[in-house]
Amino acid sequence: MSDYDVIIIGGGPAGLNAAQVLARARRRVAVVDGGNPRNAPAEGVHGFVSRDGTPPGELLAIGRSEVEGYGGEVLDGVVRAVRHDRTVELADGRLLGAKRLLVATGLTDELPELTGVRDLWAIDVHHCPYCHGWEVRDQRIGVLGTSPNSAHQAELLREWSDDVVFFSHENPPDADALARLSARGVKVVTGAVSRLSTEEHRLRGVELADGTVVERDTVFVAPKFVPKDRILVNLGCAHGEDGLVEVDSSGRTSVSWVWAAGNVVDLRAQVITAAGDGARAAIGIHADLVGAGE
Repeated sequence: MSDYDVIIIGGGPAGLNAAQVLARARRRVAVVDGGNPRNAPAEGVHGFVSRDGTPPGELLAIGRSEVEGYGGEVLDGVVRAVRHDRTVELADGRLLGAKRLLVATGLTDELPELTGVRDLWAIDVHHCPYCHGWEVRDQRIGVLGTSPNSAHQAELLREWSDDVVFFSHENPPDADALARLSARGVKVVTGAVSRLSTEEHRLRGVELADGTVVERDTVFVAPKFVPKDRILVNLGCAHGEDGLVEVDSSGRTSVSWVWAAGNVVDLRAQVITAAGDGARAAIGIHADLVGAGE
């Protein structure tokens, strides 16, 4: 069995940034990653100063190279289980020992079950105005009412286009929301949406249940964010009232040797936020190791 000061599960921005900080602190660190990043379909990363527009795969490749350049290890693999004796078991049978554990496994986007949404995800269907608003500026934008927050999403998107239509679908706005949408110049279309109409794998419009098609160039939806926290749950980490695993200011969970960072504990974290979260957790872990004389 290979022993490490810190094992990081998840090789996204949070995990890799934590690994870089710990490797630079001359700690033996390993990142275990299954190679299925959440933002893989996106053309580029945005909102990350100095890395704007970088393809997600390229950003991760740079991060891996930096970690390895400081002596850290990046292991391709999937974690099957983490035992309470601090042994990490991989799906291929490898066993790794850890003094401390950082879980940075991210989340899964559960998309609305509407024909066309999954096929056009990250092409003409998006969810984050700050990640994709600039790229669709001045286009005909639609927002599907798939979440209680969808009306607010439509309000925000008026910053990028004068032509925004909110399709109430499953979440019709209340009187206050209607007033705000009207004040922002957002048109509201009531009734259920049956599907996204496409042509040659591009969006043509939003089709209503009565067959009417409202032409749109791009559509925003609000997926259900599901944290990939199985490992944390199995270790007995406490959850808060919001259903997420609780962490302190350094990312430490209720299990003393386990930290968590990024989207697994912060559903709203963007790439740059997750990277910073990983750095903060790494500093907390390092301080804890030093304080314990390890």
